[in-house]
Amino acid sequence: MDGKIKVKLILGSTRQGRFGEKPARWLFEELKKDTNIEVELLDLRDYPMPFFDEADSTWYSNGDYVDPAVQKWAKKINDGDAFIIVTPEYNHGYPGVLKNALDSISGEWATKPVGFVGYGSALGARAIEQLREVVIELYMVPIHNAIHIPSDVLMNARKGETNAFDPLRKGSMGDRVQGLVDQLVWYARVLKAARSADPKNK
Repeated sequence: MDGKIKVKLILGSTRQGRFGEKPARWLFEELKKDTNIEVELLDLRDYPMPFFDEADSTWYSNGDYVDPAVQKWAKKINDGDAFIIVTPEYNHGYPGVLKNALDSISGEWATKPVGFVGYGSALGARAIEQLREVVIELYMVPIHNAIHIPSDVLMNARKGETNAFDPLRKGSMGDRVQGLVDQLVWYARVLKAARSADPKNK
């Protein structure tokens, strides 16, 4: 299947002074260099959705959501072929605002791949493991490769060092960014073709 894959890069924290904006914006600029994808950065601050309190499951909504902010969010997610979520780790988990963003819609996520970038305690590993369980329930496909931002990279980025994130491209573990993107795009193409061939989508 030809054409660029639409990747939505989701910044999963809205707190004041959040660190996540640094890796998200750096990764956004890096992904823009890849000719196989079309990337858009989605900041949850721009989608102030209420805590999910609908009477019925979002699976029964058929994309018809009551709140305008949720409608706006659903439209963006529906437009995506694949997702990368940037998340901190809070108390062995991920932010409530991110869980709410996942829970507020359903079908728009389904049968699409997702990769993760984590930071914080345990390099975000525990938050990402929990997210893997959640996205599977949303019929998404979590890819194997992930980016766990090392503590030294995090500290250098906090200090404002210009090339703080370079080790994610050139470190001893190889190019982690390309490894994530290559796998994400492969799954995105396979799943996009499958959705197109599915009679239910005709």
